[in-house]
Amino acid sequence: MAGVMDSVNQRTQLVGQNRLELLLFRLEGNQLYGINVFKVKEVLQCPKLTIMPKSSRVVRGVASLRGGTIPILDLAIATGGTGLEDLKSSFVIITEYNTKVQGFLVRSVERIVNMNWEEIHPPPKGTGRDHYLTAVTRVDNQLVEIIDVEKILAEVAPTSEVISDGVVDVATQAKAVTKRVLICDDSSVARKQVIRCLETIGVEVVALNDGRAAYDYLRSMVAEGKQPERELLMLISDIEMPEMDGYTLTAEIRADPRMQKLHIILHTSLSGVFNQAMVKKVGADDFLAKFRPDELAARVVARINAADGD
Repeated sequence: MAGVMDSVNQRTQLVGQNRLELLLFRLEGNQLYGINVFKVKEVLQCPKLTIMPKSSRVVRGVASLRGGTIPILDLAIATGGTGLEDLKSSFVIITEYNTKVQGFLVRSVERIVNMNWEEIHPPPKGTGRDHYLTAVTRVDNQLVEIIDVEKILAEVAPTSEVISDGVVDVATQAKAVTKRVLICDDSSVARKQVIRCLETIGVEVVALNDGRAAYDYLRSMVAEGKQPERELLMLISDIEMPEMDGYTLTAEIRADPRMQKLHIILHTSLSGVFNQAMVKKVGADDFLAKFRPDELAARVVARINAADGD
């Protein structure tokens, strides 16, 4: 599908402006769905699929593309539907999440829209715990649902959440109980993964759903005369979030002298060579791909020991 992908340079211009581009698509019905263009590598007509025995029913098969083999997941089945029937007329969105490449089978791909994260909102209250939405928005007066892909991937191919022996020692755990970490992520699965990792280390966790909530939390802290860098060991923030993304959150924190010393790790499923440049542009201290419990724990341990030596 020529013209679907924008250049890296164009996309990096969105950094710090609280903007994103959504690729709109449909599954079984007329409902519109969206996925961040940053996650998309390619869009193509559904290729020939090879069925894999004993795989999840969400995985319709594997495809040989660009010299490699990647799994193709049916998003209709993953979100509780019956699945797409006419594969020849369907499309596959090739994506990269958490450094892994997979394809998402969809009925049709519509277009790309440029939006502000302030126009992206959390799912309405009352949707329950079993839904697969991470956010909703409106385009041309139509509701667009943004699927929690991290939840789907965690169900299809669960990753280990256990911290390996030796990453956290007893002395560090003793120091950790006096530390508090602020995290923000709109994916319930990702939040739980990070919380479990940090609680294993021993730190207290404050978990929020998006960048706006985290920014308001920090502003209320400084309004009380507190210094975030002394109250918090660090902020661990997702990048893609409704209301305010992680890049904009970081830029706002760095622009405020009352909170600019706070240590910030951007923890994201976004992949690509442009991410390091983006992290430097907004002033984050570190960047870490999801979800690698040992690496995340090692970063937290290093901060605990550094703070203890101050």
